Amino acid sequence: MRYHRRRGWEIPASETTPESIFLNRRAFVAGSAAALSAVALPRRARADSAGPTAALYPAKRNPVYALDREVTPEAANLRYNNFYEFTTSKHVDADALKTRPWALTIDGLVEKKETIDVDDLVKAIGLEERLYRHRCVEAWSMAIPWTGFPLRALVERAKPQSSAKYVRFESFLDDNVAPGQKMFMPWPYTEGLTIAEATNDLAFIVTGAYGKPVAKVQGAPIRLATPWKYGFKSAKSIVKISFVADRPQTFWQQLGPDEYGFWANVNPDVPHPRWSQARETFLTTGEQRPTLIFNGYGEQVASLYKGLEKEPLYM
Repeated sequence: MRYHRRRGWEIPASETTPESIFLNRRAFVAGSAAALSAVALPRRARADSAGPTAALYPAKRNPVYALDREVTPEAANLRYNNFYEFTTSKHVDADALKTRPWALTIDGLVEKKETIDVDDLVKAIGLEERLYRHRCVEAWSMAIPWTGFPLRALVERAKPQSSAKYVRFESFLDDNVAPGQKMFMPWPYTEGLTIAEATNDLAFIVTGAYGKPVAKVQGAPIRLATPWKYGFKSAKSIVKISFVADRPQTFWQQLGPDEYGFWANVNPDVPHPRWSQARETFLTTGEQRPTLIFNGYGEQVASLYKGLEKEPLYM
């Protein structure tokens, strides 16, 4: 008989504990239901075209990355999103974003600096599908079938020098297509990881979702997914990945240093200054359950943070 060892993020349904707390559940569920009311997906949510890598989707699912919940319906995902380059509303119109061709620059303290078309990068590395939790700092959550490749593969391709301690991600900058970038904010959107975080098995470069190229509102054509961190760490529509010696200043740190730290690891015991993080709310049902440290991925990432317990915010 084969014995299946349950991984840290595979939680039995019996541990789910629905309860109304700090969020207005009725408004939350009503908003989610409205988002799902239309059957057809909006054209603006889709990629520009099939593209030269369309035949690679759907990619083979990696069974290691399992879930303890149902995948969030695609329609809900596309209609409830944060993409501040376009709007502060959850209902994003990113139709003006042209996602092909799309060049990604890899630079900084590396042996192999390059600017490469995203489709050429996909062909060179290959694709797989992973089921990941997604936990927003606003305390709502999704479960998403991302397609892409391990960030580690890109790091190995770049061959960072020993002096490179961090990886900095920079999103596109074009206020002609992204009206949100006309607001007084520290554009372009930037994020960062340590080299150790970037080479962890969970760190994932996303180029697709739901068995097809990733939609514009999800961060087309290439974005980051770090499922043990709050969602704002996962930069969208990336144009540059830089290997640097010093910890980068990130977009949200610059906007709210007392609210958004560099680490942004999911932690039920560290509240946001304006709300609790003790529980999460499933996007489509309003069902609530206790938040898990590192979003349930502690077995894979907790060792990265030994000795950093006194670092501020979300540790």
